[in-house]
Amino acid sequence: MFEPRYTISSQLLANLKRIAVLTAELNAQPFPQVVLLRLEQNAREVSAFASTSIEGNPLPLTEVKRILKNRPENVRDSEREVLNYNAALISLEKLLRRQPVKLTIPFVCRIHRQVTRGLLPASQSGKVRQEPVLVNDPRSGKTVYLPPDHEDVLSLLKELLDYVQKNRATLDPLLLAGLFHKQFVIIHPFLDGNGRTARLLTKGLLASMGLNTFNLFSFENYYNQNVTKYFRLVGLQGNYYDLKDALDFTPWLTYFTDGLVDELLRVGKELQRQRMTPKTALRAHDKIILASIDEHGYITDKVYAGLTERAKPTRHLDFQRLIALGLIKKEGKGKATYYTRVTS
Repeated sequence: MFEPRYTISSQLLANLKRIAVLTAELNAQPFPQVVLLRLEQNAREVSAFASTSIEGNPLPLTEVKRILKNRPENVRDSEREVLNYNAALISLEKLLRRQPVKLTIPFVCRIHRQVTRGLLPASQSGKVRQEPVLVNDPRSGKTVYLPPDHEDVLSLLKELLDYVQKNRATLDPLLLAGLFHKQFVIIHPFLDGNGRTARLLTKGLLASMGLNTFNLFSFENYYNQNVTKYFRLVGLQGNYYDLKDALDFTPWLTYFTDGLVDELLRVGKELQRQRMTPKTALRAHDKIILASIDEHGYITDKVYAGLTERAKPTRHLDFQRLIALGLIKKEGKGKATYYTRVTS
């Protein structure tokens, strides 16, 4: 039975409270759609770069962006790692728009298969390992950890997934996601690709538990800024069976939530900066539309025509621009069309 040991320290508690405030603030603000789409794309690029870089992928961010924009004709393994991670992120985002993530063995294997497609033999990709494995430091190449025996892996993984399912309604979602992340890495259920799979599943778990801004940030980037510290805190050094009974998750949970605070602050600043670009800044006629809506609750094209000398096709573009910016929405049809504010 998986029963993790940890303490809600003052720093951990402060992090949990701050994340709740930052998330609520971001979720409460209507941001232009064009800005959100731009940040989503950037977050995927940074995540694909950082999560593969953590494992030793040598490609710089500029090259990762180029590969994701224009897929090479002959793909090297380093490029395939990036493409796979990006594809898995997109697939996860689409799934989360329809339903929350429920962690099951088949779903975990599905994510691993996406991450390792073309990088591992078919007998290993998406398959829980059936043989022993050593964990080497990707920077030094030295063996640093002996994971659980392969005979124990499936039962340990089931215990972890059962723990997540049973505690979703009672345990703080940030703690639950952090506990899952570390224990998954410790179990090391696959021959390769465990770190990338763990980070993807953790992102999905956070999003399905209410962190709505998950697709705008990249906590992988925080880990990649100090890979040595990440590996020291997320994994173990030594033999699993010698260490498991004395394992304390507190240092990792503090670091895990530190990363979320850091990324949420960065995203908040970036959203505000992007919001004020020339493409998204409000113009005089935009303000006329919004002021009329604020005063009357809605506006029609006929009303807008009386407030401006702009031609009908131009007025239509004005409405479409504010819709694209996420500030207004279209209601009704035909001659009964009117526009209202987007509320959070």
